[in-house]
Amino acid sequence: MAFNSVQFLLFFPIVFCCYFFCTLVIKKNIVTQTVLLIFSLFFYACWEPAYLCLILISVVITYFSGIYMEKFQTHKGLILTVSLVSNLAILFFFKYYNFFADSLNWCFVSAKSDARIPGLNILLPVGISFYTFQALGYSIDVYKGKVRAETNFITYALFVTFFPQLVAGPIERTGNLLPQFKIEHSLDYDRITSGLKLAAWGFFEKVVIADRLAVYVNGIYNNLEIATGWSLLLATFLFSFQVLCDFSGYSDIAIGVARILGFDLMRNFRRPFFAKSVGETWARWHISLSTWFKDYLYFPLGGSRVSKFRHCFNLLVVMAVSGFWHGAAWHYVLWGVMHGIFQSVGILTTPVRRKVLVACKLGSFDNSIKGGFRVKRGWQFVQMFITFCLFIFAAVVFRANTMADYGVIMQKMSHIPAELANALSSVHAAGAIEAFRNLFVLDESISGYGIKHCAAALGCIAVLLSADLITRRERGYDIIKRQHFLIRWICYYLLVFAILFCSVTGKTAFVYFQF
Repeated sequence: MAFNSVQFLLFFPIVFCCYFFCTLVIKKNIVTQTVLLIFSLFFYACWEPAYLCLILISVVITYFSGIYMEKFQTHKGLILTVSLVSNLAILFFFKYYNFFADSLNWCFVSAKSDARIPGLNILLPVGISFYTFQALGYSIDVYKGKVRAETNFITYALFVTFFPQLVAGPIERTGNLLPQFKIEHSLDYDRITSGLKLAAWGFFEKVVIADRLAVYVNGIYNNLEIATGWSLLLATFLFSFQVLCDFSGYSDIAIGVARILGFDLMRNFRRPFFAKSVGETWARWHISLSTWFKDYLYFPLGGSRVSKFRHCFNLLVVMAVSGFWHGAAWHYVLWGVMHGIFQSVGILTTPVRRKVLVACKLGSFDNSIKGGFRVKRGWQFVQMFITFCLFIFAAVVFRANTMADYGVIMQKMSHIPAELANALSSVHAAGAIEAFRNLFVLDESISGYGIKHCAAALGCIAVLLSADLITRRERGYDIIKRQHFLIRWICYYLLVFAILFCSVTGKTAFVYFQF
């Protein structure tokens, strides 16, 4: 049951009515939690009922491990190990078994060995990477003494299975979400309206922007034989915004839906394409996952409080694991390593770059600000552009279907200068529009895009970036709330109109469901 489905639009009002009936009429929190837990399990069962047992196994293991870690302090390390190994074993089997089997079989073939590891026809359970990490975070927090073990099974099960963020995050922290289930939530007009506005914006990001961009991206990346270097460059550019709007849209819907029910989920995106470094991009992109790796992997490795080269090594490890988390394929690992290399190069070259900026009067040392270095505004835009280019460069390997496809894509992109020269030479014979269309494969029968579609896509991106600029200091629904009622309702009707009439026909699954 995806958010962008009719089923969910019928499901959520029922949840809302039943939840607040229990809250306002029955007034017993355990009953309210039970009702919400039942709806959450039903929500997950709609994907694949058979895999409901997997999430319940994870819940049971981490629930009892938390209790026993507090009860048997001398053995809590062993108990934590059992919890981690058990959950990671389930994740490994369903998500990574075939990957390792195929990799080992390739090694056997290369070594001319007859040994083979059989593959399995396994369907990846939706959201397994998300709820596993959330459950593991709880176990680690109890082990470190950051939170007390939850003794109420229903409360803890609801923490892991809470339906708004169950299948694609945000990956919540125990200290933030778990206590919220223990308090009664009343009907709050401001929370309901702000949640509806945020969810509506999430739907706009998904069905109007992301799904529109996906048409061309999929048309080019899935048909490399017809793609040109310039079409691949445009597709990668559009993919960067597609995956942003797709995942940010899901997160906004999840946060908005939870807010309507009275719960506050952590923010997952904060204008990542306005970042001035790759490291800052990751501080703004998929924040719940980035902070999870920071808290549970990066800091235990030593973080930045080590030598510079060890710091770079820690970053490479974290980013490689992050890439592996995104998918069971080598191109995801390569994508993560590339981001680790970008950040490492940035760290190692910081002293030299700062000296150059000072010499060019583009920056100055200033201990009164974070980082101790101030850059002039004009150069900040250059930093944003360079960072975005690096993101696009890495996005090629992320979007490629296989490593072989990645090689083909890079080969075609190497022909970009020659393709541009050929296009310019054909302007007189075919016309500028036709040359432009051929250069980017803007043919609806092939790529699904024409000139008008491309213009609409770029217009959507402009709307997104404008919204990010307007809301850089304040939440969008707070800005709209201050406006005259006529302006407010014009904005509301425009948003609803866009969702109803400007969305791309046909439902496209959220990108991060595959992770």
